[in-house]
Amino acid sequence: MPRIVLASASTSRRRLLEAAGLNPLIMVSHVDEETDFFNSLSPSDMVIALAITKAHTIHEKIDFPAIIIGCDSTFEFDGQSLGKPGTPEIAFERAQRVQGNSGLLHTGHCIIDTSKDREISSIVTTKVTFAPMSDEEIHDYIATEEPLHVAGGFTLDGFSSPFIPSIEGDYTNVVGISMPFLRKAFSQLGYTWPEVKVMK
Repeated sequence: MPRIVLASASTSRRRLLEAAGLNPLIMVSHVDEETDFFNSLSPSDMVIALAITKAHTIHEKIDFPAIIIGCDSTFEFDGQSLGKPGTPEIAFERAQRVQGNSGLLHTGHCIIDTSKDREISSIVTTKVTFAPMSDEEIHDYIATEEPLHVAGGFTLDGFSSPFIPSIEGDYTNVVGISMPFLRKAFSQLGYTWPEVKVMK
């Protein structure tokens, strides 16, 4: 039985898997996401390229049967990719832009089954709509430091949840990994969901 390996440092992705009954081994790929190549791609092409790169980077490091899950997310607004803001100034500018508007949260997924030498890759997209926000609310949110290290500068399951009145699509995809897609991918690889939950 292969071991499930999550090629990500994201605590949100790990929590999603664990909440669904999975027991992933965490192996961080340390892929440099800020290269000219990745930055030259469209937002949707970028997340799938990064997901594939992360999964294959871990594939090269392990010598045991595994199902490797690589992911990457970005928020597309006005055709531009808004990744992790990194600084309060960028987070504030982005929040001012997106408040009262909608954008697309793309998550690229790459699943590699090393025991079957099979790979499944796909992008899942969810439309996210933000409520109007005052500058005071934005500054208060940024003070939590939550937006600095997440794609788009917001989360559905944290301090910014009061400012997101609606989404169209998969909630778990916005959190970091589409659980319905994951179940479908495991099925395509020949595993039932109950089998996946006992992989250790």
